[in-house]
Amino acid sequence: MSDTIFAKIIRREIPADIVYEDDLALGFRDVNPQAPVHILVIPKKPIPMLSEADDADQALLGHLLLTVKKIAQQENLAKGYRVVLNTGEDGGQTVFHLHLHLLGDRPLAWPPG
Repeated sequence: MSDTIFAKIIRREIPADIVYEDDLALGFRDVNPQAPVHILVIPKKPIPMLSEADDADQALLGHLLLTVKKIAQQENLAKGYRVVLNTGEDGGQTVFHLHLHLLGDRPLAWPPG
């Protein structure tokens, strides 16, 4: 896997507005937000995309979802939020380090686009 911008954020080589961190995951505000709250949650383990995760990543993937829940509570998103995980170019993925988008603090339409 190439050295992505997210890997550089994990190593603190690039600054980010970090809102959450533990041993497995990092959450930080998106620099191009699509909602008033737009936070990216990434694993510290470099998995390029969901389609490349394997059975050994099961606990980590569950941890990422629970991390999104914690951050949503921290951000006071009690009225609701959306979690998006893009996979591959046709799925809209632009950084090939698995990441979840937490979007909230405004009504979100469906379909998303």
